[in-house]
Amino acid sequence: MPKKEKRAPRRSTASKAAQRMVLGGLPQEEEEVLQSPLQMVLHSFLHDKIAMTGLTLFIVIFLCCVTLPFFYPIDLYYQDVTQANVAPGFSMLSVPSKLSNNAQQLSVGSTFSVGLDKDGNVYEWGTFPTDKLKNIPSTSETGKLTMISAGLDHVVAANEDGQIFTWGNDRMGLASIPMELRTGGNNIKQILAGYQISLALTEEGEMYNWGSDYLLNITYPEGVQGNIDKFAASTNIVMVLTKDGEVVPLTSKTSAYTNVPEEMQGKAVDIALTDESAAAVTEDGQVYVWGNNIKGTLNVPEEIQGQVASIAGGRYHFTAILKDGTVMSWGDNTHGQASAPTTSEAISEVDAGYYANYAITESGKVVAWGLKGYLMGTDAFGRDVFRRLLVGGRMTMTVGAIAVIISSIIGITIGGISGYKGGKVDNLLMRLAEIVSSIPFLPFCIILSSILGNSISETQRIILIMCILGLLSWPGIARLVRGSVLAEREQEFVTAARALGVKEFGIIFRHILPNIITVIIVNATLDFATCMLTESSLSFIGFGVNEPNATWGNMLTGAQNGQVIENYWWRWVFPASVLGICTISINCIGDGLRDAIDPKSKER
Repeated sequence: MPKKEKRAPRRSTASKAAQRMVLGGLPQEEEEVLQSPLQMVLHSFLHDKIAMTGLTLFIVIFLCCVTLPFFYPIDLYYQDVTQANVAPGFSMLSVPSKLSNNAQQLSVGSTFSVGLDKDGNVYEWGTFPTDKLKNIPSTSETGKLTMISAGLDHVVAANEDGQIFTWGNDRMGLASIPMELRTGGNNIKQILAGYQISLALTEEGEMYNWGSDYLLNITYPEGVQGNIDKFAASTNIVMVLTKDGEVVPLTSKTSAYTNVPEEMQGKAVDIALTDESAAAVTEDGQVYVWGNNIKGTLNVPEEIQGQVASIAGGRYHFTAILKDGTVMSWGDNTHGQASAPTTSEAISEVDAGYYANYAITESGKVVAWGLKGYLMGTDAFGRDVFRRLLVGGRMTMTVGAIAVIISSIIGITIGGISGYKGGKVDNLLMRLAEIVSSIPFLPFCIILSSILGNSISETQRIILIMCILGLLSWPGIARLVRGSVLAEREQEFVTAARALGVKEFGIIFRHILPNIITVIIVNATLDFATCMLTESSLSFIGFGVNEPNATWGNMLTGAQNGQVIENYWWRWVFPASVLGICTISINCIGDGLRDAIDPKSKER
């Protein structure tokens, strides 16, 4: 009989798994079982969509607050009422398309601009401080306009018959145009809508002014009226250039403006003013500057000396037209107003005002540079909300983080000793924690702030707030650590450490603490959000970080006013939104860590 072939016995599934283990492979189920606790926590946390969303949002906010202030620097002491309560947007330099290639004259206002085309039509754009600016007189009322000027919140225009018109804010006599300018028949050479004043100059050298004389008390020296060729005005002074090339300040008060260089007198052909300095151009193209060197207004570029044809001044910058038709700006460049562009055509006219510039080429094309607007608007002091939001977030998160570090160090130390030692030590330390917990935090801070008042600096106040937050926030984490240590001290590794003669502090902080560190991290994360909210609450009611330092809390202080809530929504919506998103994100991170460490917590 033929012999039957012997078949190899079938291997069981268990044998196959064992062979794979010998060969270095593991079944998927076995791999999951052999994950370390840290890997399991990390895996669970990374698959928690809510926690990961919170982590992403917090990282984005944190990185923005840390890095962006380097690109958007802020002067904490900066204030400018001309930029107060500007709505978010970037329309300040959005020249209408019908005007951009057919411009006759343009003028920069505080947050808006006006322009005339070659047919005498009026255009307005930007953010308007008052709705009255939109009430432009009809052509039937004004005739063909030939000049226009924008101020803080009003506009002045003149027609070809020498008749003056004004619209916008009519406070402080801005609408009280002198009778001889209303009726026409004048040869108007120059007009200007200033801060709280309006000015007009005739070809005969006579200058008229109307409006408020509270800031500008104009005094005409003898022989000046009837001999004026041009004038310039700022919020502090009015200066004129006479027909014989003399620069004359129209004031009886001595100031930096009145120190006019003698070597240029009799040779000046143009003048301009900023809020802190003055400039004049002489016949040979030289620029002379004097006054206060605020933000570099007196630092005239050497390469343009001898090449300047005319000059104009903004809030803290000058812009000059050179003899070859190019433009050059210098001074404050916070909003790009000193970064004059290069043009292919020669510039025939330029207007600089506040924080922007307009240049008109010989063909009528408009070139604009400077302040386009504010991403998140401005507050009541004209400060950029976006920049303060970045700096304020850094301050709020710093205060919260340091307070959590202080409370965690105290809580871990007291909780660890209390849980390990037990007995009288435990009883004493827990009674101390109860005493600290019973202290009403907000009333305590308010009383302390009232007592100290202005006797400490703002830096000391910030340090004090961080210390108080930390010193009064540790009982919660101390109880948590105590409970965890009580459970861990009965484990075998603690008994082994004692048998080896390890000191008690070594057992607590080198052996027990690493086993409960994840619980501490979760609690510290949640406390971080609480400390941020507490600091914001203190700053909101005026007992935390004070102005001019920014925090998300004191940025919301103005939201107590109903007018702010109704009319200036951006002043409270953005800080409140960022603070809310940040704290909710941190709480989501903390909840995600807690669920990852203790999966059974989801079932409770």
